[in-house]
Amino acid sequence: MLLVGFGALAQRLWNLSVERNEEFVHKIPTTKEWRARVPGTRGEIKDRNGITIVANKPSFEVRIDLKTLVDEFKKQVEEENKGKPAELKRKVPMREFLFPNQGIMRSKEEIDIVAIFDEVIIGSLNQLGLASGYNANNLRVHYRTHRGVVPWAYRSDLSFEDFAKFAEHRLGLPGVHIEARPVRQYLFDSMACHALGYVAGADVEKVSEEEIKEWDSYVPDDYGVAGLEKSFDDDLRGRPGIRTWLQNEKGRLVREISYQEPRKGNDVYLTIDARIQMIAEMALRESTPAIGRGAVVVLNPATGEVLAMAAVPSYNPNKFIPAISKADLQAYNNNTTNPLLNRSVRSFVPGSTYKIMTSLAGILGGVQRDVWNCPGGLTFGNRYMQCWIGQKGGAHGSLDLSSAIKQSCNCYFYKYGNHAGDANMTKAGDMLGLGTRTGIELEEEDPGILPTKRWWNANRPREPFSEATMANISIGQGAVQASPLQMAGVAAAVGNGGLAFKPHLLKKVMDGNELVREQKPDLRANFADFGLTPEKIELVRKGMWRVVMEDGGTARAARINNVEVAGKTGTAQNWRHNEKGESVKDNHTLFITFAPYVNPKFACCILVQGGKGGGVSAAPIAKRVMEQALALETGYTVNLASVPEVQGNFNPVEVVSFEGMPPVQLPGSSEEEAGDSGDNEPPPKRAPRAEQNVRVRAAVRQEADEEGSRNVRNQQPQQPAQRRGLLKRLFGR
Repeated sequence: MLLVGFGALAQRLWNLSVERNEEFVHKIPTTKEWRARVPGTRGEIKDRNGITIVANKPSFEVRIDLKTLVDEFKKQVEEENKGKPAELKRKVPMREFLFPNQGIMRSKEEIDIVAIFDEVIIGSLNQLGLASGYNANNLRVHYRTHRGVVPWAYRSDLSFEDFAKFAEHRLGLPGVHIEARPVRQYLFDSMACHALGYVAGADVEKVSEEEIKEWDSYVPDDYGVAGLEKSFDDDLRGRPGIRTWLQNEKGRLVREISYQEPRKGNDVYLTIDARIQMIAEMALRESTPAIGRGAVVVLNPATGEVLAMAAVPSYNPNKFIPAISKADLQAYNNNTTNPLLNRSVRSFVPGSTYKIMTSLAGILGGVQRDVWNCPGGLTFGNRYMQCWIGQKGGAHGSLDLSSAIKQSCNCYFYKYGNHAGDANMTKAGDMLGLGTRTGIELEEEDPGILPTKRWWNANRPREPFSEATMANISIGQGAVQASPLQMAGVAAAVGNGGLAFKPHLLKKVMDGNELVREQKPDLRANFADFGLTPEKIELVRKGMWRVVMEDGGTARAARINNVEVAGKTGTAQNWRHNEKGESVKDNHTLFITFAPYVNPKFACCILVQGGKGGGVSAAPIAKRVMEQALALETGYTVNLASVPEVQGNFNPVEVVSFEGMPPVQLPGSSEEEAGDSGDNEPPPKRAPRAEQNVRVRAAVRQEADEEGSRNVRNQQPQQPAQRRGLLKRLFGR
């Protein structure tokens, strides 16, 4: 009976203490499971050849679970108050804050989280020599908003040495967690910054309260704010993981119970070729003079793939990681050249590059064989409109279409556009995707303006749509607006013989080695469907060939040895206001091109703001880009390195040259100048402003304030004196 009794007791003891151990551990009221959301790692962004452009790096951070901190502090106060009379009992520090409610400022009492943080955390960190100032107001707002569920980032700039020190002592600090969190790293700094965009962290406002309440600690994901980081945010974001800890009665994490590892997001492969992108970036920086405001877009004419998209001024997206400083934020926002503006997809007056679209409209109208005379200027109603050569006292005489393209004759296209008619101008513009968004994967793309008669009557009802209006539109002046991306598409469509593709930046999305999706070429229009035969299109192609390859063309500076190049210059009249509010000329100079002439591999558009003319300001940059891009097939190598950001300027750009290239011919009788837009008088004086207000949208690094620094003592802990042995005292080290 004794053996049976002891056996039953032993069996029951085994059942309770071993078999059901976990069950009873979790039922202990002073312990609980503590669940933390671990943010996923963003996928990488690579170029078409697999070269990584955007990756991730570890960021050593100190995060504070404020709820755990407050709960632990309350328990300490309760322990201290046991057995004390009421008048001697310590209270949890409270404070009042004002908040607006229906237009009236009201007061409310809240826990003074700053006082608790200083006493518990800063006091301990001072002893370890690890204390650092912080922004007390930011801490209060964070605790008030998220009630401690979302950890507060105390420090996110730790060196590895400080990270190791924090990790060594973290068990003694309630609510303190040391993490090596992956953050974004843009490997080449400013390269393709406008296309890539940037990310910001901790967008808690976009997360529902119900989702946050499921966690004891909720660390949100970084999210894309601009550019491709925003466009492909769903692909790039990783899946969060779950870390479960056992929390003891003192609110400290005793041991890890389970860990579900977060999953990395998909990798996004772009159509951009990092080598050609580097060529384009450096062409804008290495020219003499360096370009202060401009853009380069390079397309594959056979597919519509964007091979390069560069613009200046530029910015460094690494400055936004993990948060941008107030100084950098102010510098970007106060820069009137607007470094955050993506000029590649922003619309400008295209000038004479638009004559290529007008040429196609005339073919649709059947007037491509007509010959007209250029006397230097024409009169439409009571308005006299000059050709650019007429401003120099000259005239082009009788011209056909190809000759008019070569000479960029305004008078010819004044007549040509009016004979083509509004319907054909509209059809040609729609065919090329002008006046509408191309559909490229960038939200900031500007659709531009295709000023048809219908558009004119709707937007400028007080101004009649006259022959003079159509004449001005035909040469790409007045209300016409198009982006460098759109004009590069025009060059690509003419260069490949009549296929207008929608440009795109996405090559494919990969989940490890598994293909998620792939972007195929998307044909917008086939010119043959509109009656534009290869023979008719060749009239335009031949004119563009003559612009570069024949003497007397307006883009001789774009010639490349042993390569047939075709192109079209453009110089559009424009005004801007300087710091004094005075109107100064700031012409837009452009050059569109494709090469080689037969089976072109590249189509390109160059924009230079404040240039002298498309032939001397933009064409030399196109030569540099196209020449080096074509040379890649014959062994030319490009060293990928950090690309510095460009601050931008309003300096005039006349003749552009490069080291090692023959000098560009100075503007002469064959250099096209800005045409007549009907706005020859400068606009009235006004306050200066950025041409388009693109402001920084990102998390701002909060600098330490006086309240958050008053209790910090940056003293290193004293190390105990070490006794030196006899040999060390005699011989040193």
